[in-house]
Amino acid sequence: MKSFFRNLQGVIVFGVLSVNTIFWVTPLMLLAVVKLLLPIPVLRLAVTRVLMAIGESWVSVNTAIFRVCGFIDWESRGLQNLRRDGWYLVIANHQTWVDIVVLQETFNRRIPFLKFFIKQKLIWFPFLGLAWWALDMPFMKRYSPSYLAKNPHMKGKDVETTRRACEKFRDTPTSILNFVEGTRFSDQKRAARKSDYRNLLQPRAGGFAAALSSMGYLFTSVADVTLVYPNGVAGFWGMCCGDRVRVIVDVRERELEDWLLAGNYQDDRAFRKRMHSWLGDIWIEKDDLISSMREDYGK
Repeated sequence: MKSFFRNLQGVIVFGVLSVNTIFWVTPLMLLAVVKLLLPIPVLRLAVTRVLMAIGESWVSVNTAIFRVCGFIDWESRGLQNLRRDGWYLVIANHQTWVDIVVLQETFNRRIPFLKFFIKQKLIWFPFLGLAWWALDMPFMKRYSPSYLAKNPHMKGKDVETTRRACEKFRDTPTSILNFVEGTRFSDQKRAARKSDYRNLLQPRAGGFAAALSSMGYLFTSVADVTLVYPNGVAGFWGMCCGDRVRVIVDVRERELEDWLLAGNYQDDRAFRKRMHSWLGDIWIEKDDLISSMREDYGK
């Protein structure tokens, strides 16, 4: 019976979240079409601001649902100096779909509405794909090494697509989220990729470099986020069922040094190597921080 009621709560909460999504996606879609048809830039900018406000309200209601129906214990650090009128390039480690929920709750109405890179095929995801499109999420397409080996002319096309997607954010304060590892962490992936880190996969710089090359001069800073789940990685369905979610969000602002904005990641091998080294140093620090926090919280 305990399992039955737990899953029943999950179904109810998921249903409420779905209704909330449909409620907000409807005006999002209507306004996105209006924005698409408007020929006057200043009016398009005004509609964009309304779209972002709707997105923030959507996130706020989702957070309230989880807080009412679950046992959420979130601790955030380093948010004091963040600004709503700044441009932020947010980088974070990635372990679960819940990361998106946590980051949205952490940054909502503290910095501009958080946008994240999405695989191009997810635009067809029911309701959410349309919402992501309406909110100007940057869709990107990655090519596997085997595909590039057969189609060498496509090398660099994924980065170019990402760069074009970011160019639309020049006119209004924006926060871009990049999961630098490229996928969710697991011990199996860590072993398969021969990662040098205990708690992380190797950082990948392509999306990060594309965002910098498109709008790096606008960014206020890099918001370096470390996500730690001391009691084990949370699952989205578990959150819906009322599982207690303990997560620590550590945010550290990092200055964008001039050399990061001046280089050519695609064609300059020395610059590419230097950027990988810069990210690698951050990942070493992040890896140590995760281990330290797990020890402090007993796991």
